[in-house]
Amino acid sequence: MLYLACQIPPGAQGCRLDSFLRAQGLSAGLIRAVKHQCGGFFADGAPIHTNMPLTAGQQLTFALPSDPPTQVEPQPVDFGILFEDAFAAVLDKPAGLAVHPTLNYPDRTLANGWLWHLRQSGTTGVFRPVNRIDKNTSGLVLCAGNSFAAPILAQTAQKCYLAVTEGSLPQDEGVIDAPIARRGDSIIGRTVAPDGKPSVTRYRVLARGGGHTLAACIPVTGRTHQIRVHMAYLGCPLAGDTLYGGHTDRIARHALHCAALTFRHPLDGKPRRIDCPMPPDIAGLCTSGGMPQVQPDTLFDLIRQLAPEKAGVEIQTPFAYYIRENDEETIGTESYGRILSPLQE
Repeated sequence: MLYLACQIPPGAQGCRLDSFLRAQGLSAGLIRAVKHQCGGFFADGAPIHTNMPLTAGQQLTFALPSDPPTQVEPQPVDFGILFEDAFAAVLDKPAGLAVHPTLNYPDRTLANGWLWHLRQSGTTGVFRPVNRIDKNTSGLVLCAGNSFAAPILAQTAQKCYLAVTEGSLPQDEGVIDAPIARRGDSIIGRTVAPDGKPSVTRYRVLARGGGHTLAACIPVTGRTHQIRVHMAYLGCPLAGDTLYGGHTDRIARHALHCAALTFRHPLDGKPRRIDCPMPPDIAGLCTSGGMPQVQPDTLFDLIRQLAPEKAGVEIQTPFAYYIRENDEETIGTESYGRILSPLQE
């Protein structure tokens, strides 16, 4: 079982346990689950109720709930892993691979492949994607390793996509604020409509050439097909995106790639930056149009400049974690099991 441990800082002297936990990113539901499913919270090895005050210097420990059963079958699937620990993983999904099983794609998805990877690594778990991308979109997918990490990653993750449009975008930089709704003539299609859900995309043109535009896109909201719909709305559908007016003479799928991702790690709150180079089909499309490759630092700068500020938790007290194989043993102050962190830079 996975346990978290931290030392209560001087600034939390006298703070109620539940208030302290919420400040560290634990949801009310997770706090209840720890209380009712995992034996509760312990301060220096003694049980402590969530309405009790804390003392600076105490060692707080608690177990995380076990993962729920999953119906997803582990299957070998090709994808890349760019970052992985017990709390977060960043996967490199190729185009053509669905993220999770659906009616049309019941297996051989990224979810199946992730569970296979866990099995091969000698561990178990579930697939918790923090962001999902379309089957034919390539690039980064952030996953949470447990119920503690999931809300913190969701609150702090920022993504930058590279999109190649047909034609020339009207401005070098802009904000597309256009509501998106389901399209009546298609089961999966979306369109800009007055009665749609609020949808905002920020973009900056990186290069133009060969009748195409390379743009970095920051989705402020997360609607289905958002970047694809918004670019078509500007009259510049993505190259290869036949659903929204693009053509496949230069690329066989819509030219959209999740290329850069930032997030704060759930244990220490420190930022992590992961980038993923363009796949060959999009890189070839850019090269044929004389458009240069994009450097990762450029994308991270754009995330900093264009991504909206998120009110995510700012972790003040770094956690360590440990795994104890014999969970029948009482938590005590002498030994906290096999410490696997704090993280190293």
